[in-house]
Amino acid sequence: MAEYQLKIRRYNPEGGEPPYWAEYTVDLDGHRSVLDGILKTRDEVDGSIGIRCSCQAAICGSCGVRINGQAKLACNTKLEDAASEPVRISQRSGIREEGEITVEPMGNMPVLKDLIVNMDEVHWKKVQRVVPWLLPEGDPPEREYVVPAETMIDVTQAMACIHCGACVSDCLSMEVDPLFIGPAALAKAYRFVGDPRDAATEDRLRDLAEDPHGIYDCTHCFSCVQVCPKGVAPMDQIMRLRRRATRDFEINDQNNGHRHEKAFTKIIAKKGILDERKLLQDSLGPLRPQGGIALLRSFNSARSGLLSTTSQADVQPSPCSGTGSIGSFGATG
Repeated sequence: MAEYQLKIRRYNPEGGEPPYWAEYTVDLDGHRSVLDGILKTRDEVDGSIGIRCSCQAAICGSCGVRINGQAKLACNTKLEDAASEPVRISQRSGIREEGEITVEPMGNMPVLKDLIVNMDEVHWKKVQRVVPWLLPEGDPPEREYVVPAETMIDVTQAMACIHCGACVSDCLSMEVDPLFIGPAALAKAYRFVGDPRDAATEDRLRDLAEDPHGIYDCTHCFSCVQVCPKGVAPMDQIMRLRRRATRDFEINDQNNGHRHEKAFTKIIAKKGILDERKLLQDSLGPLRPQGGIALLRSFNSARSGLLSTTSQADVQPSPCSGTGSIGSFGATG
């Protein structure tokens, strides 16, 4: 067996004390999980450590925490792998030393105690927001709804979600906008949008497209894709929702998502490169108040040197060939 250094973030809101790091040494084989290390420490050293867990098989999703600064399932992360991870930039200021394993509660959710967060307050509330049940048309059948198996293939990825909250924890959009519906809930939304038994597809899409904190609030940071332990790739599901909204139903939303996609593909097809200044103008529209305000702000940024001032003479883009595929690229941009 080897010794591993666990550095656990402790916090009890009822005690009135600020959060602090507690360090423990645990003797376990390297192939054992971080959860095993935490439970051994709780059993033998400090029984007050709070952590939520159940199946210990990466199925229930209960033991979601941040290990070395990234959301993971504690039961699905080996001690030897966690100890050998390089120190992240965000943890260099004395938070973690080489070889240590830091464990802290997931982000974007209130902490109840130590490593336990309030999933009801954020995660489950947002899942309820997207109406996570089928809305079929007409009277229910005498038995079950029968559909061809191949028609369900499109939603199998979204159905793999175990609601561990890892994507919610590391979502940068939610850090900036806590009202953002979030990656887990929107992945769940696609599970029903893509279900052939559901009869409210357009209503669901219109609702999520018109919401300022809906499908167009995602900034494509890929964090949710990186941390998902089940390969759900929530950002991909969000992009699918956007494609269905813009292409299948031509939903011209108040958030300019539809116009943004059209402008994006049009500029690429015409110039061969993306002109950010033109994209802003065409997405919002110079005659719309919102677009005019955004353009004025962009002028101030340009004067400060924050925007590229490269002239067209410096860049000689060649016309795009095969522009028929640009729509697919623009839908994810």
